[in-house]
This record gives sequence, structure tokens and C-alpha cells, in this order.
Amino acid sequence: MPVIKVADLAYARLQSPSLDEAEEFLTAFGMVRAERTAAALYMRGTGSAHHIHVTHLGPSRFLGLAFHAQSEHDLERLARAPGADGVETLDEPGGGKRVRLSDPHGYQMEVVWGSRGLPALAPRRATRNPGELLRMAAGPSQVKRLGHAVIMTQGAREKIKWYREMFGFVCSDDVYAGDRNNILASFNRCDRGDAYVDHHTFLCVEGASTGVNHLAYEVQGFDDLMLGHEHLKRAGKYEHIWGVGRHVIGSQVFDYWKDPWGRLHEHWTDTDQLNARHPANLVPAEEGLLSQWGEPVPERFITHASP
Repeated sequence: MPVIKVADLAYARLQSPSLDEAEEFLTAFGMVRAERTAAALYMRGTGSAHHIHVTHLGPSRFLGLAFHAQSEHDLERLARAPGADGVETLDEPGGGKRVRLSDPHGYQMEVVWGSRGLPALAPRRATRNPGELLRMAAGPSQVKRLGHAVIMTQGAREKIKWYREMFGFVCSDDVYAGDRNNILASFNRCDRGDAYVDHHTFLCVEGASTGVNHLAYEVQGFDDLMLGHEHLKRAGKYEHIWGVGRHVIGSQVFDYWKDPWGRLHEHWTDTDQLNARHPANLVPAEEGLLSQWGEPVPERFITHASP
């Protein structure tokens, strides 16, 4: 039995040497400033969450991830787990309570409860009625939420066990190469019983380096993703890594970009939805790493890790 079953991802914490540059990129990527202090930047999506991305001022680093608890009781239960801090009140924008603990890589994992929300933001209109014309204004994508995160590691098959035991993740697909025990990537989703959730929320992928491979943000739809692609391309200052295409595992349409410090951020839309009754799959790499359409996965993506 896992210690708790988290409900979803809440936000990622990064560290960057310039909050101005971080805000410029994240705004171009499709987020909106929720709050900024002298030492940290909090960016939101169109949903009601106060923030989905936190940047602290300092040398470039990936700090960790935060997940939503399903109840305050779960937060209290997690606080009693080995290596966990006690329940603390969050002294930062959005407030709420959290429990912190270090994952097997030393990154800070948080589980939060009771954070203050904000009014949802209206997305751009992407449909029309008969007799109307569809004309969408150019501009960045409109990010909804943080959908999944991927950590590269050595011994992915063993490392993922900690996250499953601590946070209740269940396997959607494990990808292997050669021997079926040689797991290259493990796709895991939240366990919310009969409720349908995203195909994957958290991944460990096998690699020579340790760090975050990418952070993946859901956008409003295919048109929104393409508008964002064109907006970032026209900016002429951010490196495009891979896309646009549609994955096999998870099925989402994807587009990957680097921030000014080389961390990968993904726009995605239209993923598979599963519930707790869906069995885990074991998929060969020659099938699981393909795209349904779009260019093949580049080497610079599958070897990427930002510490």
C-alpha cells in the first residue's frame, strides 16, 4: 500500500539567475504572472491554481516538484512517513500547507493542500457558429496547467518504486529495450479510483545523467499549440527541440522548447485518459519511442537532463 495517493501535479520549482529573463520566456511560452517578489517568480495558467511554475533567484537548477494531496488527512499521514518533514504552513504566495521530503535524487518533493486559488482566465475563442468566421489573433499559447514531469536517472526501474510507494502512482506503460527487465522509461499516472486521469503524470527515464528531462504543460487545444509554436519561432531567441508531433504512448500532441538556461518545457494537448482499472503495459522501445506522426525523436531529447 502506498503512503498516500496524490491527486495531480501542482507546480515545479526551478532556480534561475534572472527573474526578468525567466518571466519573459514563461510569458512567451503562455503563462501569466501571478506574483513576483525580489527573490521568486510565480507564474499561473488559465486554471484556478494560484501558480504552476515557481522560479527562485539563483544559479540555474531544478529544485523539485509539488503534488496536490487528495485530503488534509493524507497530508498528515504523509508527514509521518520516513524522511518526511512535518506539516508546515507555506509562507509564500498562494499559502496553504505542505509536507516536504527528498526523493532518491535529492530533489525536494512537496505535497500541498489548501492553497488559495485565483479566478480562472478566459481562453481565446477557437470555435465559431455557422455563418461566423474563425480568426484567431497571433500570440503565445495559453497554458492551462502542469500535466507531467520527467526525471532522467540511472536505474529507472528501481527509482520509480519510491514514487509509487510514497505518492501512489500506478504504471500505465513501461518501455523496455532487449530484455524485458531492461526498463528505459516508466510512465505513471495518479490513482483516483474510477475517475479518469491523464495517461501519465510522472516519469523516470533511463540515462547517463541525472536531472529533469522536461516539464510538460497542457494548452487549450491544437490551434492554441500551433499559435504558440509560431509565436516562439517568431521571437527568434528560444531553441526548438522537437515537434510538432503526436506521441504513441500517451497519444498527446507535443512541442518542446528550451528556456534560456536549457531546461525543456513542453506544450501538449489531447492525451489518453485512464482510470485505476486500466492494466499496466510493457512496451518495446521500438514501438514506445515512436511518434504517430511528426519527426523521429532526436538524440538531443532522449539524452537531455538539466540538474
